[in-house]
Amino acid sequence: MAGFSIRMLIVPPPSDSKQPRKLNPLPKGLVELYGLMAVLMVIIPEWLAEITLSMGNSGTSSQLPMTARAWRTLPELQVAAMSLYELRQMARQLKIWGYSSDSRDELAKRLLKRLQRGIPTQWIKPGRR
Repeated sequence: MAGFSIRMLIVPPPSDSKQPRKLNPLPKGLVELYGLMAVLMVIIPEWLAEITLSMGNSGTSSQLPMTARAWRTLPELQVAAMSLYELRQMARQLKIWGYSSDSRDELAKRLLKRLQRGIPTQWIKPGRR
């Protein structure tokens, strides 16, 4: 037992770690099967979904039409649908000071406060682009 040590049990000999591992390549038929499965399970359903969605939008120019009466009458919905440019144009029309340094959320809050004070929404002209 004099020549026996615990280190020999835990660490493998250095000659085993220097040998490169031998990897067996997958058979060609299996690789082609995986490719066919990828096409059938992923690509074709995505393609069908895209075609189905595009058929529904073929007659409209915008993706989200705002034809409901609520979009035209509720200021909260009008402000939510506006871009930052349109919000700044409205702030300019309502003579709100310091609107150019506000973020979109802060400007929307300020506009809604001003609109709730009693300024009719039909007086507000839509912003130009």
